[in-house]
Amino acid sequence: MKQLGTIYGINGPVVYIKGKTMFRMSEMVYVGKNRLIGEVISLDNDRTTIQVYEETSGMKPGEPVYSTGQQMSVTLGPGILNNIFDGIERPLKEIEKQAGQYITKGVQVESLDTEKKWPVRLLVEEGQEVIGGTIIAEVQETKTILHKSMIPPHIEGRVVEVAADGEYTVEEPLVKIQQLDDTVVEVALAQKWPIRIPRPVHNRYESSVPLITGQRVVDTLFPIAKGGTAAIPGGFGTGKTMMQHQVAKYSDADIIVYIGCGERGNEMTEVLEDFSKLEDPKSGNSLMERTTLIANTSNMPVAAREASIYTGITLAEYYRDMGYDVAIMADSTSRWAEALRELSGRLEEMPAEEGFPAYLASRIATFYERAGLMQNLNGTEGSVSIIGAVSPQGGDFSEPVTQNTKRFVRCFWGLDKQLANERHYPAVSWLDSYSQYVDDLSAWYRDNISPDFVNKRRQIMEILHQESSLMDVVKLIGSDVLPDDQKLIIEIARVIRLGFLQQNAFHPEDTAVPLEKQEKMMEVILYLYRRSKALVQMGMPMSLLLRNDIFSRIVSIKYDVPNDQLDALDQYKEDIDRFYNQLIDTNA
Repeated sequence: MKQLGTIYGINGPVVYIKGKTMFRMSEMVYVGKNRLIGEVISLDNDRTTIQVYEETSGMKPGEPVYSTGQQMSVTLGPGILNNIFDGIERPLKEIEKQAGQYITKGVQVESLDTEKKWPVRLLVEEGQEVIGGTIIAEVQETKTILHKSMIPPHIEGRVVEVAADGEYTVEEPLVKIQQLDDTVVEVALAQKWPIRIPRPVHNRYESSVPLITGQRVVDTLFPIAKGGTAAIPGGFGTGKTMMQHQVAKYSDADIIVYIGCGERGNEMTEVLEDFSKLEDPKSGNSLMERTTLIANTSNMPVAAREASIYTGITLAEYYRDMGYDVAIMADSTSRWAEALRELSGRLEEMPAEEGFPAYLASRIATFYERAGLMQNLNGTEGSVSIIGAVSPQGGDFSEPVTQNTKRFVRCFWGLDKQLANERHYPAVSWLDSYSQYVDDLSAWYRDNISPDFVNKRRQIMEILHQESSLMDVVKLIGSDVLPDDQKLIIEIARVIRLGFLQQNAFHPEDTAVPLEKQEKMMEVILYLYRRSKALVQMGMPMSLLLRNDIFSRIVSIKYDVPNDQLDALDQYKEDIDRFYNQLIDTNA
């Protein structure tokens, strides 16, 4: 490491070096006497511009800038899961050991524990031809996840030496490879990768399998595919973070990367406390055993907020390359965009709408396009799904971050303030939200759940939209003047809203619901609608239909029927038939 420049000017997190330097674009550097971590973001003959990922207060012109010769990278290897990092992959536990409760400037810590020895089982042998992505060793990283160490993507050649099975640190060489140019390289458990460059894949597949979350409004009405992208926009208090927590806890992704980007520290604390106590429904172990957290909260330097998104997506791609399905929770991309706006202002760039930089759309696209269902270099299949929260000021969905995000995601779960005020969780508006994955996933639903699943979903959506149109009339003249067939629409829509769309995150049977139960619940609700509609067409007034408690009983299905006893739902159809026949006999 050598000094290649001297600070000439400082503007918040932006540092300038005057004159021509030998730095390279996107190079990681150490800035000032405290050696703060920074990245070169602009180069020309007269000036080098660096963004610093730590607080620059107290820094003065004339202090040195040191070169590392490497791009801004993260270290990839065992030890990432069940850990919490800052925005540039420094483990907070190690920072606390050095700096105490409050993070000080210039703390130098390794991303992964370089002293811990991992039990390693080697999978390659001498003379074997290998390429980038080839799995060379397995390590039981946590009780839940088997870590598969791979050859870095740019290496190709023949194995000339292999270590014996045993315990090794992340830095000890395990395999020596003679490359095509006859140079020999050593491969260890850990490798580095630049955060702004997507890890290469062999092929990208079309979305065909849903990411099952256990949330009915998502899985049934607005599904997301594995490898898909979704946005959760909503004003303050509408439940964005709560919804991301639920998806992280109960989705069928193998690994969760939770990025707290500019949000309050207590929200990340809640994730840490809850996930360590909760049992993973798939493995029975702690949820933290398959989770890693990137904590770049609102009181941390703004430049690191910009980097934290790329740090998280790079960690996710690494586990995808092992053949895992990874889900990213980014909370919130609006705070990330605000960091871009502040840095752009410091760089004196021409602002666009609401002061955001003109390249906001391209940065958002660059992030979301790294999602996908992929065939990896080693032949395995894995996926990265991105679910990003958006925090529009005042809940205004017309602001730039929300609008640009809508351009690049295929799933939009718009949260409604009124629903949130009514304690309707999840507060996903069925009028504003959409999913473009429904057609892609219809074959999976047909083959794995029910041949009629998508048709039932369509009927549910039609009833909800009909109710919305009728409520405009009801607000003007009241519901008494409506004909009975329209009154029935309103009653059935109430059953759908309260009994199907609304969930109780604290109820053991309702917090996460399997797709099979969701389909059966739709079937019962639509069966009630068909039988009631037949009665109304026979001239039966709605007042008679509502005297029985059958509508309220259907609402309570979500609580009364355990998730593993779906046969009990057939009893409700029998009760509906009994109610139907009784009314005919009584009023014949």
